[in-house]
Amino acid sequence: MELKLPPVAVFFIFGLLMYLLACFLPFGEFDFFGRDVLSYCFFTFGVVIGLFSVGHFFKDKTTVDPRKPEKASSLVTSGIFAFSRNPMYLGLLFVLIGFAMHLGNAFNALLAAFFVSYMNRFQIVPEEKILAKIFGNEYQLYRKSVRRWF
Repeated sequence: MELKLPPVAVFFIFGLLMYLLACFLPFGEFDFFGRDVLSYCFFTFGVVIGLFSVGHFFKDKTTVDPRKPEKASSLVTSGIFAFSRNPMYLGLLFVLIGFAMHLGNAFNALLAAFFVSYMNRFQIVPEEKILAKIFGNEYQLYRKSVRRWF
C-alpha cells in the first residue's frame, strides 16, 4: 500500500475539511428548493450502499480491512459489486456529497473530487495490484467488466 491511512479516516478528514471550508470561506454559498431533502437522500443512499457492501464481504467470509487486501479469501463480484468494484468507497463519496450539499458551499464539490482522486491514487490502485496477484485472470475479467466507481 502507498499509505496505511484507513479509508474511513480519510473520509472523516475530508468531511472536516468540508466543514471548515463552509465555515470560513466567505463566498461560494448556494441554496435551492429541496437541497436538504436531496442532501439526506445522498447521505442515506451512501450509508445503504456501504452497509450492503460490507454485508457482501461478511457473507462471502472475506476481509473488510482495506489496509490488508492480501488477506482477501474470495473475490466478491455479486450483488452491488456487479455494478461497482468499490461500492464501499462509493458509499463514502455519496455521504460526503450529501454532507457538502447540507453545508451549502459549492467549493465542497472540489473536495469531493479530491477525495475520489486521493482514493484512486493511494487506496484503489494499490489494492487492485494486490488483488490481481491473488486472483489473477478472474480479477482481470472482473476489472474489465465492472467500473471502478459507478
